[in-house]
This record gives sequence, structure tokens and C-alpha cells, in this order.
Amino acid sequence: MKLRAPSPSAPLPRSRPAWQRRLSCAALGLLVLAVPGCSGAQDGAAAAKPAPPPKSLTGQQLRWHTCPDPAPAQGPGRAPGAQWECATLQTPLDWAHPQGRKIGLALVRTKALDHDRRLGSLIFNFGGPGASGVSLMPSVAEEFDRLHHSYDLVGFDPRGVGASQGIKCLNGAELDHYFARDTTPDTTEERAYNTAQRKRYAAACQRNSADVLPHVDTESSARDIDLMREVLGDRKTSYFGISYGTLLGAEYAHLFPDKVGRIVLDGAVDPALGRIAADLQQTKGFQLALNHWMKRCSTSKDCPTGQSVAAGNRVLASWLRALDAGGLPTSSGRKLTADQATLGIATALYSEQLWGILTKGLDQAIRLGRGDILLALSDLYNERDKQGRYSTRQAANSAVTCSDTAERVSDERITELLPKFRAASPVFGEYVAWTMGACTDWPVRGTSERLNVRASGADPVLVVGATGDPATPFANAQRLARALGKDVGVEIGVRGEGHGAYATGNACVTRLVDDYLLRDIVPSRGTFCE
Repeated sequence: MKLRAPSPSAPLPRSRPAWQRRLSCAALGLLVLAVPGCSGAQDGAAAAKPAPPPKSLTGQQLRWHTCPDPAPAQGPGRAPGAQWECATLQTPLDWAHPQGRKIGLALVRTKALDHDRRLGSLIFNFGGPGASGVSLMPSVAEEFDRLHHSYDLVGFDPRGVGASQGIKCLNGAELDHYFARDTTPDTTEERAYNTAQRKRYAAACQRNSADVLPHVDTESSARDIDLMREVLGDRKTSYFGISYGTLLGAEYAHLFPDKVGRIVLDGAVDPALGRIAADLQQTKGFQLALNHWMKRCSTSKDCPTGQSVAAGNRVLASWLRALDAGGLPTSSGRKLTADQATLGIATALYSEQLWGILTKGLDQAIRLGRGDILLALSDLYNERDKQGRYSTRQAANSAVTCSDTAERVSDERITELLPKFRAASPVFGEYVAWTMGACTDWPVRGTSERLNVRASGADPVLVVGATGDPATPFANAQRLARALGKDVGVEIGVRGEGHGAYATGNACVTRLVDDYLLRDIVPSRGTFCE
């Protein structure tokens, strides 16, 4: 569940965090969720200074035009309006051969509101890997209003995502079947079936996207960002990365330390963790968030999981085991499976704003025997629309993750690790453990098992973390800051729930981040906002 201004100093009132507010609406309308993947590359090596791209690329003129509705491959959304414009950036398919074949990267932007105080472009990546910035950026832009006064807000579909040569694997009906399968096998026969389905998925990705699959790694995307910087006319890169976007931003700083402007990395991924350690850490993070929800829920006599955290874990674990044998009906005619229920629960934990929907979903499922709400949350994670069409997010997530890491976890190794994962979470442990096999049969070899992001000589990079983040625990911010280098990484924290610290709406962390981006005021390392 990878599961990976008017006054710059005085924060404006914040309703709900941008991507959290959109997620809350999406739980009812099936929009989008961006979540982190697990990646690794360049084990310990210093970055070789990238060769400059040819002038045919750096000198290209972007043709900005009115944005259409997002394509199904980009996820849900509507044409964003007259203040937004879209363009396509030409970049090498293979950065090792920059004069060779080109691919187009989809961009979207809205220009700075105060032209006289314009600071340049602020490029966003909302995570995944696999989130479409072209679809997401316009829908969350109001949460960055103060930044918008001085920056052009720029979103993009990274290579392999959405309209940027989006990875294609299975069709919608095939994905319905694939996501409904039992990924936590209890028998030899179930394991064989699950392995066969995983191989079928990987083969379909190779069949339908063979030319793109080897070139969607994080390093290639970081090089795309520097080309973007140059074509947009910026001397240095200002960047806001969330979740996996923190890894992409850190890789950029590593490759181009002299081009680092003002970079914010929020909801940090720890670049030093291997797949097993990262997934075990994330399992504990989701269990902690679930415990926080159950503690609040238990104060109500109508809580569907009972009146204590211990009771809640027993109820959910037992209910999911029973659901594994059948499934629950929904109004769509599809059944809610145990895997989809687990994923739906985890999806709601990404934002405290969704806790009420989680309560209703579990009440509907456990008390009434209906799976509509939890299936909607699962579809939200997988970016399935009401017509049964999927975006490229999940396919791109697999492609980027498996390209970045050489680590391949066998079914035998997963079986050995199951007791440790179950101990970490009676609800999520087994589910997450089996996701570690996702790259086992992938047709592209990964690069390495660890990511070196040391960015010696770069200007300070702000790394932000929240204590209740289920997907990227708070300690990751400290580790990523250290990995960037003691004179580069500056970590700050906030006490709060949900994925991403800026997204909590905490006035203190908002002020610190905005002052850094707008006034180049670097906070003290270790600053913590209550």
C-alpha cells in the first residue's frame, strides 16, 4: 500500500489542508490520493556531474494553451479554468542518450499573482510515485495562495505518469479482477494463483509499455526537473515535494546542488531504508494511526470496533479473516474483498478529515454487511472512476519503485517475515508483507538498494514531518535531513495526524515553510510546532 502573499509572516486562515481536503471530498466522489513508494539507487556513490543537455532541448519554447479536462490516465478532475495553462516539455527518453528519442512531459501552471514580487516558478510533486500533477495541482492551489502571490505554481506529470507516456498494463475490467484478488494466501494453491497473477501483471506492463519501462527511474525524473527549470527561465529550482516527492527532490539536490534554490520536502521518505525495513516501518505507522482513530472512536457507544483499542484490533482482525472467505455486497454489484477492505481502512488513515468516513464505512460493513463505503475508499486509492477506468498511478508506482531498487523479496522470504509483520500490526501486517513481492517478477532490473542523496554545497533544504503520519513516520524527516548533509538538511516537525506536515493546517509550520519560501528565512534545525 504504498501504502511510499499578502503578508508572508502572518498565516491566512486555513480550512483543510490541500491534498487532505481534496481527499476528503474524493472519498465521496472518488478522486485522487497520492502516496509514497519505496525506492533506492546509487548506493553510496557521489553524484557524477550530469552532462548539460543539448541546446535543442534547453532552447525549446513551450507552447502554452488552455487546459482541457484531464484524461482518464491522469485521474479525475475538470478543466481548471482560464488562469491555468498547459504545455508539453520535450525531454530525452533515455538521459544517457540525450540526442536520441524524445518524450513529452505534460505541464500545468498558473502565473504569480503579484508580477512585481515574482520569485520564479515553484514546481510541485505530490508523490506516489505516480500522482498526476496536471490533474492535482489546480484542485489544491488555493491552499498555496500566499505562495501563489510570488510564484508561478507549476505541476507536471512525471515520466511514466498520466499524459507523460503513462505506463499501461491491464485494462479496467482486468484491473477490477486484479485488485480484488486475495494477496494474502493461506494455502499453496492460493500462493500459486497469486504468483501467477503478479507475473501476468508484470508481463502486461512489459507488453504495453516496453519502451518506457526502463526509463522511469527517479534519477531520470530529477534530470527532467532541471531541464524544466532551464526552459521555464529560472536560475535555480524552487520545489515543493510531498511523500515520494521528497525522494525526488532529494535526488535533484544530490545531482544538481548548485541549482538548489528553495526546496521543501514534506512527509519525508527515508532514503537509507531497504524494502523490508521500510515496509515494516510503514506497517507500524499505519497501526499507530489506526490506534489513534480507535481511541477516539471508542469514546462513542456506537463505535463499530468497540470501546477500547485492544478490542478494536481484535474485532477488525477477526472480521477481516472472516471476510477473506467471501466478501460483502455493494450497490455496484462488485463485492468488497478482504484486501479491498484493508486498503480502504488504510486510505482513510491518510487524513484525519476522513476518520468520520472510516467510522461510517466500518459501521456499514460490520453491522449492516454492506461494503459500499470501504470499496469507494479502495477505489479512491487505486484511482478508479465510476466508469471503471483507472489512471496510470498504480502502474507508474510499480514501474518507478521497481526501477529504482534492485531489491527483490521472494515469497519464501515473505513467509519467513510474516510473524514480524503480524506482530507490528494485526490488521495491516500480513497485507503489507505480501506487497513486498511486487517487484519479484518485474521485467526491468533495479539500480541499487539504497539512495545516496548527499547534496554537498547546496543551499539549505527544508524537511518537514508530522508525528502522526502513518505513511512516512516523523523520524524519516530527521533521517532525510541528515542524509542531505549537516549543512544542507534542516528538519522541522509538527504534532498532528495525517500524511504531510504542511497539510495539517498548523499555523506555526505554515509560517515557517512560507517564510522560508517567500523570504528565504531558514528556521533553526529541530524546530518543533505543537
